[in-house]
Amino acid sequence: MQVFKFGGASVKDAESVRNSARIISKYKGEALLVVISAMGKTTNLLEKLTKEYYNNTGLQFQTLEEAKAFHFHILQELFPTGGTIFDEIANCFVEIEWILEEDPQDSYDYLFDQIVSMGELISTKIVAAYLASTGEKVKWLDARDYILTDNTYREAIVDWSKTEEKIRAELPSILDSYIVITQGFLGGTSENFTTTLGREGSDYSAAIFAACLNAENVTIWKDVPGVLNADPKWFEKTELIPELSYTDAIELTYYGATVIHPKTIKPLQNKKIALNVRSFVDPESPGTVIKSTNQTLPVPSFIFKVNQIFISISPRDFSFIVEDNLRDIFNLFHQHRIKINMMRNTAINFAVSVDDTGQNLTDLIAELEQRFKVTHESGLELITIRYYNQETINRVLVDKEVISELKDTYTCQLLVKKI
Repeated sequence: MQVFKFGGASVKDAESVRNSARIISKYKGEALLVVISAMGKTTNLLEKLTKEYYNNTGLQFQTLEEAKAFHFHILQELFPTGGTIFDEIANCFVEIEWILEEDPQDSYDYLFDQIVSMGELISTKIVAAYLASTGEKVKWLDARDYILTDNTYREAIVDWSKTEEKIRAELPSILDSYIVITQGFLGGTSENFTTTLGREGSDYSAAIFAACLNAENVTIWKDVPGVLNADPKWFEKTELIPELSYTDAIELTYYGATVIHPKTIKPLQNKKIALNVRSFVDPESPGTVIKSTNQTLPVPSFIFKVNQIFISISPRDFSFIVEDNLRDIFNLFHQHRIKINMMRNTAINFAVSVDDTGQNLTDLIAELEQRFKVTHESGLELITIRYYNQETINRVLVDKEVISELKDTYTCQLLVKKI
């Protein structure tokens, strides 16, 4: 039994849907569950719509029409003679319209999950309908009925016991007869409200289904040949890593590598399920396999995070930064949903590098300043090198000034600014 995951780039237009369908069709006859993300940049568009609605800008219906036009253009190319799928997708947009017709009463996070989740529901309905039109035996399933979570909207916590019980009770018999198409990113509460698992959470969804079904492997289909030692937009020459250990994969995702969602690896490692990262552009190439192995990375790997802010925190009375200070500081970061990318502390100072996330970061700094002396510097870049040496460090420091540096045996982090 296998689990496939197709991201937004793999279903961004009609030809991409056809290509993904061709890949899926090659595995007919096998038990196959396919997790699919929203099409193209739909998640960003629906997030924009949610902000416009919540802030009463009056622009939300215009953005909704843009989302409709994008999806119906794809529908018209895939189904030139029409079909019931047009009504199904129209009904999905009607559900969003019902929300927009009332003034916002609920929290932003709750509204985000109810609106943005439509991207995955729409994309999977379209792909399932297209596969069916080619003669494949497919069944569309609602992931919210199987991935059961708490009510932490936008970062829902999976109830693994209930989720595994539901998946194991119902899906094996369905997979005996159908290719299952379902959504990434989505979960459901006991009150039947929609939750999401965090941005880029579709990889995590695939891992959840795979772990609960004891799948042989998971394949994530991407627009890159596999896991590379650096992002091609930063380095002209990159190298494919053919094999990667769970440990190195977790480290790379922890430090910000975007090829795999950080939560994805652990459920697979627990069940010793291999994770393949392959190219939907060149589906015959082997890509990268992540599995239980003692193999270390064959080449140094580079991770770049831009738009970093360096925040320095010190007690106003020049006292030590001790456990109660750190407890309060970490609690504030958690409350404002700010992830720390790099940190260091001395006797009287605690300093971190974080993503510039906008208003919630501004609110965090304001709250920290009520108790501590706080300074911050923006416009920085965080470079992480896994299996570094001096040559690799020199390579990334051209025209850069180091603001902060951390090293251990295998990993070097450099917070820098352009000279």
